[in-house]
Amino acid sequence: MGRKKVVMKRIEDKSSRQVTFSKRRNGLMKKAREISVLCDCEIAVIVFSNSGKHYHFSSTNSSLPEILNKYKTRFEGEFTHLYQEEDASRKSYVELLRIVETCVEGPNNDEQHSLSDLINLENQLDAALRDTRYKKTQLMVESISALHQKETKLKEENEVLEKEVKAMRNSVEKMNEASSHHERATLSLLH
Repeated sequence: MGRKKVVMKRIEDKSSRQVTFSKRRNGLMKKAREISVLCDCEIAVIVFSNSGKHYHFSSTNSSLPEILNKYKTRFEGEFTHLYQEEDASRKSYVELLRIVETCVEGPNNDEQHSLSDLINLENQLDAALRDTRYKKTQLMVESISALHQKETKLKEENEVLEKEVKAMRNSVEKMNEASSHHERATLSLLH
C-alpha cells in the first residue's frame, strides 16, 4: 500500500504543523549532510520557523559564516559584472511594472511595443530582480552574522554566570560545613 498524496497547502492544526515542520526540517538537514559527504561539497542550510527561531546546518569542512561569505563574494562579483553590462539609465522597478501592465492589457494607440522593446523590458526586469535578490541576500547574511555574534556573546555570558553560580555554591557549602562543624563542637562541649 502506497502513501497518500500530500496536498501542498498550509497545515491548519498547529500541533500537526509543528510535527511536520520538525520532521521535514530534520529530513532536510539529513539530506544536506548526506550530499556534503557523498559529493564532498560545501553545504549551508538555514531554516527559520514561523516563530522566528532559526536552525542551520553547514558541512563539516566549513562554518556557516564562511560558506555565506563565499556565496556573498561570488554573488557580489556576478551582480557587479551584470550591473556593469546594463544601461546606466535603467528604469525603476515600479516603472517597469507599469510598462508590463500596459503591454499585458493590450497596446494603446499611442504606444506600440516591438519584440525588441519587450525583450529589453524583460532584461531590465531581470536586472531589477537580481538587484532585489542581492539586497535581500546581503540583509540575510548580515542578520545571520549578527545572530552568530549574539550567540557567541550569550555563550560567554553563560560561562561567566556558571562560574559565578559554582563559586556561590562552593562558598555556601563551605559555610554549611563550617556551621555544622561549629554545631558539633558546641554539642560536644555541652556533653
